[in-house]
Amino acid sequence: MPVIWEIDFYSRPVLDEADKKVWEVLVCESPLTVDRPLESLFRYSEFCSGTEINSVRLRTALEKAVSQAPQPPDKIRFFRQAMNNMITKACNDMGIPAVLSRRTLVLNQWLQERSHTIYPAMPGYQAGLSPSINFAPTPPQRLPDALMGDKWQFVTLPAADFGDMTEWSIAFGEAFPLSLVDLAPETPVPGLLIYSSRALPLAAWMSGLELAVLKAEFESPARLLLETGISDRWSLALLTNGDRQTEARNFEATKEQAGGVHFLGIQDRPGGETFAGFWLLQAIDPA
Repeated sequence: MPVIWEIDFYSRPVLDEADKKVWEVLVCESPLTVDRPLESLFRYSEFCSGTEINSVRLRTALEKAVSQAPQPPDKIRFFRQAMNNMITKACNDMGIPAVLSRRTLVLNQWLQERSHTIYPAMPGYQAGLSPSINFAPTPPQRLPDALMGDKWQFVTLPAADFGDMTEWSIAFGEAFPLSLVDLAPETPVPGLLIYSSRALPLAAWMSGLELAVLKAEFESPARLLLETGISDRWSLALLTNGDRQTEARNFEATKEQAGGVHFLGIQDRPGGETFAGFWLLQAIDPA
């Protein structure tokens, strides 16, 4: 299994002695499976002076993290589009691919924790200095014709059912421990199943994307979207009648009640016992 890191390199709501913002490098490992204990994930943090913000400084911090990690990363995810050039250069110089992604769930939670516990306790803390993050949506793209599903349906599973997900037959996919969200076992988790005679090619194509969120959009035309990366959107299906729109609204309501957790599955036929693809997803507000 590959090792994927989530990183952030940005200023914090703390001023140094010269009234300059303190910067920080955060590194944490993506869990990838439902059974990975969160406490076993590698983490690394390092504060930086605001006068040394460049790709060389970031690379130095990442190399230090690599030297302390059980395994070096095969890929690095980051969510701040404003830091794209600097982070990409530092990672490329190390020979590690870096991708913009909203699939930085552990990092996002860690940032929220530090915003409540670490930064306020530091000298020079200034409440309100943390900028908000917005992902500006782009016009939805149409899926390639060869990858369009034959049928699809909304489904729900209780959170407890994901406990044995590692035993499911899945060709492509990714998950995370539901302890990250602290869902009760009986909580309904909504999802979408896509059925396709080309299920494996469809799942392989999707595995090359940074899958983020399934989302129903009710403005004309009402449709079901798959959001990937930071702002890319793909039109999966049109919600052409009232019944489909009601199902989609129920999907959105159940997703919200499940803390944003939902899933996307791809099978070659209804009732199949194997998945060409299965991804556990979470809609989150960035830290």
